[in-house]
Amino acid sequence: MFTANYAPPAGFDFKAAHVSAQWPCEKPLICCRIDPKVETVLVGGEWGTPERVKIADGKRTKLEGGHDSWIFDAAWTADATRCVTAGGDGRLVWWDVTSEKPAILHRIDAHNGWIRALSVSPDGKTLASGGNDGFVKLWNLADAKPLISIEASKRNIYRTTFSPDGKLIASGDLIGAVASWNVADGKESARYEGKPLHEFNGGQQVDFGGVRALAYTADGKRLAAGGLHKGTNPLGAVHEPLGLVFETDTKKMIRQWTANNIPGGVFWSFRWLADGTMMGASGGSSGGLLLFHSMDADKEVHRLALPNILRDMDLGTDGLTVATAHHDRHVRITRLAAKKA
Repeated sequence: MFTANYAPPAGFDFKAAHVSAQWPCEKPLICCRIDPKVETVLVGGEWGTPERVKIADGKRTKLEGGHDSWIFDAAWTADATRCVTAGGDGRLVWWDVTSEKPAILHRIDAHNGWIRALSVSPDGKTLASGGNDGFVKLWNLADAKPLISIEASKRNIYRTTFSPDGKLIASGDLIGAVASWNVADGKESARYEGKPLHEFNGGQQVDFGGVRALAYTADGKRLAAGGLHKGTNPLGAVHEPLGLVFETDTKKMIRQWTANNIPGGVFWSFRWLADGTMMGASGGSSGGLLLFHSMDADKEVHRLALPNILRDMDLGTDGLTVATAHHDRHVRITRLAAKKA
């Protein structure tokens, strides 16, 4: 997301990855975002007060008074002095976090209904938000001024992500529709077939699944979308994780990543690693897992079990620090290991 003075490793020893720290928060967590300096993690969850957690010692700072609902996503500015949180109240809140008591800079009723997704452009200037109203909205991250509003779907928007050159914003919705939009004018640029990530259960009369993870490769040539499939009993949480990879020039799906024997699992977040491996975070009734996939196979090359149900994951700009948000109120820090020369 941001340029940092780090040299991410070219390869990884996935078997050496391990949880290095875990810190309790107030209530079950839904989202986590590591600041660009890899010093703190901003978390939100099933209450209206986000928290900033220091990675070194777990010191917590509350961001109070901004929301009246659960917190579903968050984002940082490039210098880590400000952040933005998004809630089920349809509100975006800009915070100054340079002091012990974070201050509200802007508080905007941005969407009609839940805001589920935030992302920041590669140059750190533009914020994208996606909500249950089907809109993707772009904002000036510096002053919270609205830039453009895109009617991206008739259904809930679950995830957004910018292309590496910052010219496109991609979105994924409840029924598996994946599309990209020109940042300059909001017009549709491409559409991808993500139907395997959605099912309609006639007996229970529910749409189930959706695009819960979305990530471009660093060169922008591929776009990965993740969620679930085999949803035979939505209300009983019977499903398994599924990831799809598309070529951005041909719009064709070139890979399906499956993760068998993870009942109740969902891919909630994707991050491409420096060696081209995809790290996917799966959470559900079967617990929490980090799954590592290559472009050469449908099955993962390694899976790391985490202590509790996982709901979100983020990768630090150092390419080695991983934060995960869990149902048991903990934010956990996992350290990836670079291969020894």
